[in-house]
Amino acid sequence: MDESPIDLGQCLTRVRDRDEDAARALVAHLQPLVERLVRAHLPRGDDERDLIQDVFLKVFTRLDQFKGSVPFEHWVSRVAISTCLDKLRSQMRRPVVRWSDLSEEQQQVLENQAPDDAKPETSDRLAWDVMKQLLESMSPKERLLITLLDLEEKSIAEVCEITGWNSGVVRIRAFRARQKLKGLYRRLTQETT
Repeated sequence: MDESPIDLGQCLTRVRDRDEDAARALVAHLQPLVERLVRAHLPRGDDERDLIQDVFLKVFTRLDQFKGSVPFEHWVSRVAISTCLDKLRSQMRRPVVRWSDLSEEQQQVLENQAPDDAKPETSDRLAWDVMKQLLESMSPKERLLITLLDLEEKSIAEVCEITGWNSGVVRIRAFRARQKLKGLYRRLTQETT
């Protein structure tokens, strides 16, 4: 990393003019600050590098919003903290289910090994609890479609009537919701290996 001081005003002007060398110099200058802020506000289970990249993406796409009324580093700090908080809010709306969050009995049900002393209805309840946790990590629209089509076994026409969407939209969104649910399940079960 280059330790030489940077003329921030000139660098920002060059970055706005799409100068790649200036953009690299700006990233090198801001990297320690952004890393420190992201580490301090990193949401659970997130990759630090992805969040740092998101911060820099926002900084560069919103550079025209910087008016110079505060030091540039302060403005970047606000962008970094806002990005972390947005990620936290997103996780709170749709929490990620992790293998370690499941009870031992739920883990055994997912491994297709109901506990030895479990009755069939207990095993069903445990599986349903896991399904509810996975559904809670999906958007409300995705959750609605899975519930109506797969759990309540309503027809496409009935779902169209309930939601006001046309059949094409219902089919596409249902396909995507099912794919996402499968992905969440795969990610959850891969944590065991």
